[in-house]
Amino acid sequence: MTAPGFAATPAKFDLTVAMLRITFPYILFISLVSLAGGILNTWSRFAIPALTPALLNLSFIFGALFFSPYFDPPVMVLAWAVFIGGALQLALQIPALAKIGMLPRPRIAFADTGVRRILLLMGPAVIGVSVAQISLLINTIIASHLGDGRISWLYYADRLMEFPTGLLGVALGTVLLPSLSKHHAESSDSEYSKLLDWGLRLTVILAAPAAVALALLSVPLVATLFHYGQFGEHDLWMTRQALIAYSAGLLGLILVKVLAPGFYARQNIATPVRIAVLSLIATQLMNAVFILSLKQGGLELATGIGPHAGLALAIALGACLNAALLYRKLRQHGIYRPQPGWGMFALKVAGALGVMALALWFAMGPAPWWLVASGAMRAAAATGLVLLGGAAYFASLWLLGFRLGDFSRRAA
Repeated sequence: MTAPGFAATPAKFDLTVAMLRITFPYILFISLVSLAGGILNTWSRFAIPALTPALLNLSFIFGALFFSPYFDPPVMVLAWAVFIGGALQLALQIPALAKIGMLPRPRIAFADTGVRRILLLMGPAVIGVSVAQISLLINTIIASHLGDGRISWLYYADRLMEFPTGLLGVALGTVLLPSLSKHHAESSDSEYSKLLDWGLRLTVILAAPAAVALALLSVPLVATLFHYGQFGEHDLWMTRQALIAYSAGLLGLILVKVLAPGFYARQNIATPVRIAVLSLIATQLMNAVFILSLKQGGLELATGIGPHAGLALAIALGACLNAALLYRKLRQHGIYRPQPGWGMFALKVAGALGVMALALWFAMGPAPWWLVASGAMRAAAATGLVLLGGAAYFASLWLLGFRLGDFSRRAA
């Protein structure tokens, strides 16, 4: 159902079914982890929920490095890594809940007014969350019909995109929501707007360089992280296409995680859900246009750009549309009023981005070097590029008058 294109290859289809059966309990684990994380964030215990997702990555790494030879086929170890990673995430949060006396004791109480209110709010919220998953599901279905490797190329590019999205977007959204809720409860509209403004400026100043760097350093990053074993040169170039397309929407993806809490904190779930549904429809329309243009319009042969890149670009543009509509509604409802100085702020950030882009462009060298260099050399060079880009960007900001204290919560 989720990858019908695999049915043409019975062995691939059967392997996918077996892996899905093993990973399915992860739904229960991650649901309980999300509940526990929400409780801890409400109590301003941000460290444990922030560290929890790393356990899934560690489970993948240890499974692939040390246990894959014991599985047939070796890829099955990744399915068990998902299962174990989910259990470890939940196990990490239970002691933290017990420490603050908030370990839930489940009981059925549908008559409770708080429970009823949460259930009413959950309805639109479930639809909103499902929109993102439906979009991902549709893209997977489409990619499964586009030929071998398409799902993998999108997945590898998405992993690189998820790093800054999770690091910045989730962190900012997590910190903003409790504080915004507090200001709303206190009817402090001015402080509410100022806090949103702080979140938006911090998002722009951190997410914009991440998007530019992902596009410019696509070959060094993909080569360093994935260009080993069966991951060949063709896979590298195809993953690079998807990563560049995704990077066009990185700022939008992270802005959504900052703008949406502006509605959630006021218990307005319906507005972001309607916008998310509209963005989903627009994304699928763009999918149709891009894929037909690339696959049937002959552009794939003329440009060498695969239709999977069209799927990535549609998601990126859909995220930008989502962010733009959320921003528009916040302004229309009078929830957010931009603080003075945005024009000069944007010019300074653009100047720093230009300096960073030039530094990376001249320093990263020709693409063929990244294809033939050893893994250690690639890792050292990629690390150097990341440090160089960060240094060039933040040094430029400092010279233009930005100071770290300007972006503290107290300054907000």
